[in-house]
Amino acid sequence: MIISSILDTDFYKLSMAQAVLHQFPGIEVEYRFKCRTKGVNFAPYVDQIVNEIDAMCSKLRPTQDELSYLSTIRFLKPDFVQFLKLFRFERDYIHIALKETGELDIRVKGPWLHTILFEVPILAIVSEVYSTAQDNNRQGAGVRRLRNKINLARLEVGTDTSFKIADFGTRRRYSSNWHWQVVSEFESDLRQNFVGTSNVLLAKELNLTPIGTMAHEWVQAHQALGYRLVDSQKMAFENWAKEYRGDLGIALSDTVGVDAFLKDFDMFFAKLFDGTRQDSGNPYTYAKKMIAHYKSLNIDPKTKTIVFSDGLTVEDAIELWHTFKDEINVSFGIGTHLTNDFGHKPLSIVMKMVRCNDQPVAKISDSPGKGMCEDPGYLDYLKSVFVE
Repeated sequence: MIISSILDTDFYKLSMAQAVLHQFPGIEVEYRFKCRTKGVNFAPYVDQIVNEIDAMCSKLRPTQDELSYLSTIRFLKPDFVQFLKLFRFERDYIHIALKETGELDIRVKGPWLHTILFEVPILAIVSEVYSTAQDNNRQGAGVRRLRNKINLARLEVGTDTSFKIADFGTRRRYSSNWHWQVVSEFESDLRQNFVGTSNVLLAKELNLTPIGTMAHEWVQAHQALGYRLVDSQKMAFENWAKEYRGDLGIALSDTVGVDAFLKDFDMFFAKLFDGTRQDSGNPYTYAKKMIAHYKSLNIDPKTKTIVFSDGLTVEDAIELWHTFKDEINVSFGIGTHLTNDFGHKPLSIVMKMVRCNDQPVAKISDSPGKGMCEDPGYLDYLKSVFVE
């Protein structure tokens, strides 16, 4: 089994699931898989993908050791851990088919509380099945590239602990075994700069900090939860703060575009949240806007953090750090470049929420091609509210 533990997921899925349990336990949603890499024929891989998902649904159960570990995380509450004790991946919520074009059609539909944990393991399964089939003899190339990344960081950063890097690579990794090796080597050889991993299982096994707050689906869902659309982003942040009371204080800033985010991110939110995460658009433009925004509110940017997480390489992170480290705290979540850099082109795959409460929801990305919406009319309406 590729997915052998319920903890083999990104931490923000658990943090969002707890908020859903406490605030929106009856909401129905739908997610859709998309492969952004053009021309991929999944026909040779679909049977194995289905078998892995079947096995995950039929066999995977949380263990007492896993539940005990989650109980040690201060802001995960006992009732949520008890919910996870009963959690199962329900196969009936997943539809998998192969289109005539060879494209993979995966949809997950059901109660938000019971479907929210599907995304990351499904993407990890698709990525591993595809990646290892391309050439399973690339270990030497992967090791060399990994050592080059670590050596570059050592050379450029030295002993400066203000350079902070975390692993965000679960969803598009080469394999679960390789993921473990990458994280363990970064933790061992770059300990003063490696601050943790988004993968909860690896955090548990390697005694690291699990990293993550919210994803786009949290903000998107609020578009269909009964609030005025123009207030939906603000309500997403309000409800997050209500759940965590100052913990997990990094706000995701690009669900409806950074400019609309800045309009909503007033002094109340700017003081309440520890910082923001940049996941699309030009990172340099974004950082300059955030620094200027904090200054306009008489907030010292050095008391705040930007987490950069949009398709970064180690080289990108070092350049951004050099540029902004004296103006604002910076941190870097690096995904595919860490966990699937073997010489072949890894898949660019996502699974996004497309409906909530039987209404369309959408993301307006600051990067062309990163948004996903099945209702063009709704997308136009969303843009008219937040962009135009």
